[in-house]
Order: sequence, then structure tokens, then C-alpha cells
Amino acid sequence: MIEASGILVVDDEKDFAHGIARLLRSRFPEERIATANSGAQALDMIREQPFHVMLTDLNMPGMDGMELMRRVLDIAPQTSLVMLTAYGTIESAVETLKLGAYDFLTKPIEPDQLFKVAGKGLERSRLLGENSRLRAIVARQGADGSLVGESLAVRRLKEAVAAVAASEYTVLIRGESGTGKELVARTIHRLSARRDRELVTVNCPAIPDQLLESELFGHVKGAFTGADRDRKGLFLNADRGTLLLDEIGDISLDVQTKLLRCLQEGEIRPVGASRNHAVDVRILASTNQSLEQRMEEHTFREDLYYRLNVLTVQVPPLRDRMEDIPLLAHTFMARSCEEMNACPKEIAPEALAYLCAKPWPGNVRELQNFIRRLAVFASGETVDMAIVRLVESQGGASPGVEASPVSAYKDAKDAVLDGFTRAYVNRLLISTSGNVSEAARISSLSRVALQKMLKRLEINADKYR
Repeated sequence: MIEASGILVVDDEKDFAHGIARLLRSRFPEERIATANSGAQALDMIREQPFHVMLTDLNMPGMDGMELMRRVLDIAPQTSLVMLTAYGTIESAVETLKLGAYDFLTKPIEPDQLFKVAGKGLERSRLLGENSRLRAIVARQGADGSLVGESLAVRRLKEAVAAVAASEYTVLIRGESGTGKELVARTIHRLSARRDRELVTVNCPAIPDQLLESELFGHVKGAFTGADRDRKGLFLNADRGTLLLDEIGDISLDVQTKLLRCLQEGEIRPVGASRNHAVDVRILASTNQSLEQRMEEHTFREDLYYRLNVLTVQVPPLRDRMEDIPLLAHTFMARSCEEMNACPKEIAPEALAYLCAKPWPGNVRELQNFIRRLAVFASGETVDMAIVRLVESQGGASPGVEASPVSAYKDAKDAVLDGFTRAYVNRLLISTSGNVSEAARISSLSRVALQKMLKRLEINADKYR
């Protein structure tokens, strides 16, 4: 499919069409600007290559603007259509907008109004195109739980995951709460030679210390009060497979000692047993804590740390991959609708832009929970800003994440703008492979202004090459 680009001006008065085109070229020099003098000619040009925006006269001989608009929307539904007419009436404007026009301008046309409408039309069509691209990616990847994202940070994460999956070494997965460490572990197992065996997960903080040893290594009948039969532990359940020790930093020193012995010897001894059992288990461990600090505080064994930290995978926080928010939001919305057996829902461009600028201290988990709420409260097929505000008014913060305190208007505005700017610049540099000159051209910023922006945001363009 040929990608849309530029603006098409359609009018049977050639001089008028060329005059509008000259104005548009003066304001949008980087855009492809073309003219057509009939509806039939315009359709031929759009079939050859669609446009982001089409400005068309309403009253033309042969095919009029209304009929042209209907046919264009069949061919290229993401085109932003703007009607131009010297007979601007409320009735014709309303009818045009109902049929799918983006806006309506009356001749004689004021240049400032023309530039404003054309600029918004270009942005709208690009957002619609991006939505379609994201939906296609979501459809391709399906619901297999793959790592979602196209940012530089996620591309590097995927490379690291693929590299460590090919080995049998122990992997320490590090990252803040809510970044997706368990998903990374599942991906490592799925790509490993043990993929046909079981991945067993134990949430270490959820099990009391006095029970964790039995949970991991098992016990024999009579080992302690209530042990009325032998029980296999998770190590034996994961034999020839993979065991994920989730939040390893929370286990006690006593269990750490026994875990270290198991990792060193490749054997486990159930509680109360008189002999060891050999096990073949690959260990993945995750933590959101600084194990180095825990070692300094003498609450985590140094020798266990080095047993676990053979290979390390660092999962980036969402603030370092803001450009992935649109794809994540579309993915979570599709999954939520599927889980609820509901019709697919579309996230409106302005709502998506808001999500991209919003801080997410709870990382991907917070974003996913927020999208689930949007899916529940959106009764129609489109999630717009009204639904976003409704969800926020009912407490949109994820459990365990405190709502951000209300700050001064200027500070709040600066924070939103900074988040948007960072996400935009990251995406810009990815698309240009770190070429600052090309990035400046695409963004319509001067090279100097863009370099100042990069310096302020502490973004190194060389990392994108």
C-alpha cells in the first residue's frame, strides 16, 4: 500500500487552484502540494498516491465536491477533506461535515485560516495513519504475550533477551515495579531450549519465610506439624525446565543459604529428608531492589548475588520508552476488549496524545490498568477525552500507586509538555537513525533549536545510530 503524503487542491478554476497551492507551499515547503481541475482528475491522482489532505471546491461541473468526497473516502478513508465554496451556508456546511468532511472554508479564503485548517488536517491524517499502523502491528503480534514496543530501549531489550535465552546460564532480571519483568522471564523461557518444558514461577514475598523452604525444596511426611504426606517442591516441579524466583531480594538469609547450596551443587534436599535429589533447573531471578545496597546492609548474601548475576537483563521504565505508549495502549485495548468479549474500541487521537504526555509512575502495569478501565467505561466504539476524564475522576491510579499531588498550574503544564517533547524527540531520532539534520527538517525546527532541546532533555542522538 502506497503511503499518503501532502495536500491536493481541487478546483475547476485553474488560477484559483494554483494560487492556493502557492500559499500552501510557502507555509508547508516540505509537503507534496498538487492541483487537480476536476473530480475525475483528482480521483486518478489519489488512486496513484493518496494525500493526507484534500481541499476541494463544492460546485464543479461534472462531478461536484460532494460526490468527489464520497468516492475519496471509499478509496482513502484517512484523508482529511476540506470543502471550499463561494456559497457557504450553514446547511451546506452541516451536510458536508455529516458526509465526512474534516472542515469547511468559504471563498475568499483567508491565508491564516487556510494554514490553520491545512496544518490540523495534516496532523489528523498522520495520527489516523499511525493508528492503522499500530492496529496492524497488534494484529500481527496477536495475544501471545510478546514484548511490545519499537523504541530503541525495547529493541535493545529484545536483543538482550534473545542473547541470554540461547544460553543455560542463570539470569538476573532487574527493573522497577510494573515494568514487565515476569513477561521478560516468560519470553526468555519461550525462546530457550527448554521451551517445551514447564516455566514455574514463585512469588517470593507472597510466601512466609517458614514456608518458603518447603515450597521450594519440598518436604517429607512428618517433617513438621501438618506435614501429613510427602510433597514435591517447585524445584522438582521445574526439573528440566525453568524456575523464576520473582522478587528474589525479599527472601530471608536462612533461605538464601539453602538456595545457594542448591545452585552450587545442583541438588535439593526436601525438609526432613535424609538424602539429596539431583535437579536440572535453569534459574531466572527478578528484583526491583538494589541487591548491591542489600549486600551493604548485610541482608543479602554476596556469594548468592554472584551466583544469580551471571547474566543481567535490565528492563527499562516506561519513562525511558514513552514513544511505545501508543502501541502499548492499542495492544492493551485490543486485549481488554477480547477479555470482555466486547466489540473492538478505537482510542481517539486526542486521547492517545494525552496518554503519551501523562506520567506513569506505575510503569506499564499502571498504563495497562488504566486502559482496562477505559475499555470498561467506554460504551461506544471510540474512547475519547470524555471517557479519559471520567476514569480519572473515579480514581485512575493503579493500586499501590499514589495519585500525584496537585501542583501549580505552570509546573503541571511544564511537566506535560516535557513528557510530550521527550516522547516526540525520541520517536523523531528513531525515525532518522539519530540524524539531527534530517530530524530538524522533518520537525520544522532549526538544527540549533533541536540541539538545544536535546541538551536540555539530556538525549544523546549518537545512541540512535
